[in-house]
Amino acid sequence: MSAMTVTSTNALMEQLYLKYQQKPWTETLKLVHFCMDKPLRCPVSNDPDSPLLLCMEKIQRTLNAKSLFSVMNRLESLSRQKGLNSHVSPSGTTCYITSDMFYIEVQLEKDGNVIDAKLAHLGEAPVICDDLVEHLRMKNYDAVGKILENLSNLYQIRGNSEMKAKGYLALQSLEKDLYSMSLLDRTQDVNRVTEVLHGKVGHLVLRTGGTPMNIEFYISPYQILEAELNPGSQVCGAKIDVTVEGTDMLHKLPLSPLLDSQPGEDGNPAFLPLTDELSMDLSAYFLLKFHQPIPMFSSSIEEIQRLTGIQITGLKLAPLYELIVQSTLKEKCSEDLFTHKSHFFVSLPDCPKHCYFINTGSAKPDLAGALVSKIPFTHPKCVPDVIEILRHQMAYNSLISSCVSEKHRNGVIIDVVTSREVQCSLHLNPRDPTLNSSDGFISRAVKRCMSVPVVMRAIFRNAAKVEAHSETQDMQVDTKQNPEPACEQIIDLNSLEESPSMAGHQDLVVTDKQSVPDSPKENLSTAKSETLGDNTEKSNPPVSMETSCRVEESTSTASTEAVMKDM
Repeated sequence: MSAMTVTSTNALMEQLYLKYQQKPWTETLKLVHFCMDKPLRCPVSNDPDSPLLLCMEKIQRTLNAKSLFSVMNRLESLSRQKGLNSHVSPSGTTCYITSDMFYIEVQLEKDGNVIDAKLAHLGEAPVICDDLVEHLRMKNYDAVGKILENLSNLYQIRGNSEMKAKGYLALQSLEKDLYSMSLLDRTQDVNRVTEVLHGKVGHLVLRTGGTPMNIEFYISPYQILEAELNPGSQVCGAKIDVTVEGTDMLHKLPLSPLLDSQPGEDGNPAFLPLTDELSMDLSAYFLLKFHQPIPMFSSSIEEIQRLTGIQITGLKLAPLYELIVQSTLKEKCSEDLFTHKSHFFVSLPDCPKHCYFINTGSAKPDLAGALVSKIPFTHPKCVPDVIEILRHQMAYNSLISSCVSEKHRNGVIIDVVTSREVQCSLHLNPRDPTLNSSDGFISRAVKRCMSVPVVMRAIFRNAAKVEAHSETQDMQVDTKQNPEPACEQIIDLNSLEESPSMAGHQDLVVTDKQSVPDSPKENLSTAKSETLGDNTEKSNPPVSMETSCRVEESTSTASTEAVMKDM
């Protein structure tokens, strides 16, 4: 049957080729435009991946929509793809994209340039949608399609239009509560990085048009240092979107803001009771949705489920290190890459090449994890605690991923106590020479960059300084007969000076050999290192890996060279 299909397809293509080979390309192009503009009398297939629909979509992408006709044609085609209706005004310069719950009005000039785009939800006045205007003017129709998809997803709730509108009202109530929480104990001069790392709900960006509200909750110190080396660049940390999604079960969702104007006795946000007047049972729940799934400890997932009272479905348990390695390689290589290899080579300037061995196939229950793409919940009060758990997990993942590269026996043990507290110790083979690096020195280095390879380079550099200092003292003994013993504490405390460029980010630099400060000295409420409790601290075991180094000429970016340049 498949052979007959291939034969008939080839025969058809041959007939088309013979029919149009004598005609000029201009006539063929006109025919294509005519066919794209002519509506289908009946749907060819309900399958969005049907060959004809895919072909039509490719043609639409290829055609550069410049004229008024082509822009209108592109918008109508995009609306059909997203299951929405569309029609053009009698004047021919306005396109309406509609559904039962919202509509979009796109105003165009006669030459096809976009004047404005407005969005109106059911029962609301239309408002200018800046993000939609920007994408339309840039002719970024993929982004326009994503906005239409996000708007449609807001109303994927079982029931009539009234029930769908209640779901949207619940989302608005949640957004107001989260925004109010972001303002608690916040000063006007608070910097964004501090807000990301210590704000009750991170750095919050309000929903605009079809772009959901998003929360930026973690930035690694290494990312901040790289941004400082490239002025004008934008630091982009880990983010989650806030939205609502339909379910098969009923959940009690608030229909008005619940945050009380007075904080609780413990200083944390207090909320009004979820009474029948303030809530409603809907076939929906709220979602914290990741842009890319993140690997999480199974124990952390269980803690989140306990906080929200809702099970996270669709999880497949696997060794956490394996998930971190896969996710990191996929991000760095921009492809879905899986490797069974557990050793990775990392090169840094002025440092021996590192080889890291990661036990990706560990069967220990406390090292099991899963990829999490979304977190369901029904009440705003659980969001700060969930974000704190996510920060802890991202700090752990950042350390492991720093050892992973697309290039395929000293041991460093790093215990990620919380996202703000890291404890380190160095273990050597008794037969190996000492490296003269205290645990405090290593902890400070890790806290500053959250990168194991950079920490290893700092250890080697520190050892070289101590060795050079000892040789100098030996020379003094020969000349003056007055030796002075080397002092490791001098090396440790002076080789990791706080960077002036980190002003306002004191939480990223360790100033004490034995501890890490909980938060910067600002009037922003910060989560203590004990926030996650004993269960979360015990759930994340120390990171253990072996390194073998051989001296080779290494190449890397200038940013990695500058991270520890004063060590």
